[in-house]
Amino acid sequence: MIENIRLSFQGIWAHKMRSFLTMLGIIIGIASIISIVSTIKGTNEQIKQNLIGSGNNVVKIQLYHTDYDYFYDLANEGLPDGVPTVSEDSYKEILDLPNVEAAAVYNHRTNYNNSFYFGSNELSGCEIYGIDDAYFSTAGYVIKQGRGFVPKDYTDFRPVAIIDSATADSLFQGEDPIGQTIEYDSMALVVVGVVEESTQFQPVINSIEDYYMYMGSGSAGKIFLPDAIWPSLYAYDEPQEVAVRCTHTEAMSTVGKAVADLLNENVTNETVKYQGEDVLQQAKELQDLSNATNQQLIWIASISLLVGGIGVMNIMLVSVTERTREIGLKKAIGARKSRILWQFLTEAAVLTSLGGLIGVGAGIGLAELISRLTQAPVAISLPFIFLAVLFSMAIGILFGLLPSVKAANLNPIDALRHE
Repeated sequence: MIENIRLSFQGIWAHKMRSFLTMLGIIIGIASIISIVSTIKGTNEQIKQNLIGSGNNVVKIQLYHTDYDYFYDLANEGLPDGVPTVSEDSYKEILDLPNVEAAAVYNHRTNYNNSFYFGSNELSGCEIYGIDDAYFSTAGYVIKQGRGFVPKDYTDFRPVAIIDSATADSLFQGEDPIGQTIEYDSMALVVVGVVEESTQFQPVINSIEDYYMYMGSGSAGKIFLPDAIWPSLYAYDEPQEVAVRCTHTEAMSTVGKAVADLLNENVTNETVKYQGEDVLQQAKELQDLSNATNQQLIWIASISLLVGGIGVMNIMLVSVTERTREIGLKKAIGARKSRILWQFLTEAAVLTSLGGLIGVGAGIGLAELISRLTQAPVAISLPFIFLAVLFSMAIGILFGLLPSVKAANLNPIDALRHE
């Protein structure tokens, strides 16, 4: 085998231009497929991160009326009949579920009807959260300025608030927000802190549909209050939501369903139920849509591999014709059919494998070039690169089989007489 490989390299080097042109179809095909697959993989990862975020692994469990968030129905006010608040026992059971790292119970509303004011500055359309002391660590927020909530804020029902950077920019416009008072529906709230997400991930927004999908309704800002003072704003119990941080991304769907099932055990109202936000399913649906389109490009790129394989077969047939006397001489001194067969198969496999390796390098370079020119994300798949090289070798064996069999079956006397 080693001798066959050595002879193959000698033959390739002896006819460098012909060998390169023979490999060109393989190079183009492998490079095209590598670049397309890398772009698909990068796009799929971007879709997943856009929906989930960059490593937070947090899934939200909300109360739904039929297929809609309970608060989408504006007629709903207060806690519906048959839906208790999340008890301490239920909270402990959630923490004991497999793949759960942390959990937080909170209230949540998107503020459309009333505005927050600081002097003459007004903010509406923001999200309001009534949170427990575990929310920030669970949902992946860190204190950027000021302080977080302390136990006294809960036990003494202090009217304090923590805001995010978007709210600080909108309401305070460059002023220091710490210690300032904002007003909401005749209630005065003292700002004690500013938070930001611990992972500064920004989704890629390419269209208005992406904007609504990824950014949601909370892009105007977020304001966090201790859950103890939530009734002071709305004066009645409201449905609670649960945020759960999972040990890994792939567990989010199963954890979300497990928490929803646990909470629904205490729900007797047949028209509402808790439901986990299945962001992995949303990502999969978008990825499937992207893959369906890009699979066609892969098939088109594969045509060049077929053309390259035909080129390999053609040049090997030419090589057999050119080396007929050599084959006859080898047979005359006792070379078996199998040795002649394997010599030409090895040469075809080496030729296409070299083309495959060059194609892999060209494909990676092409993928990076596409990423720089179009800002499209790419992700190089090492297993797929390995498969691409094996596939190019298989093409050489497949299309080199006919010329190799022809060489092995030559009559030694006729071969020696060949001019």
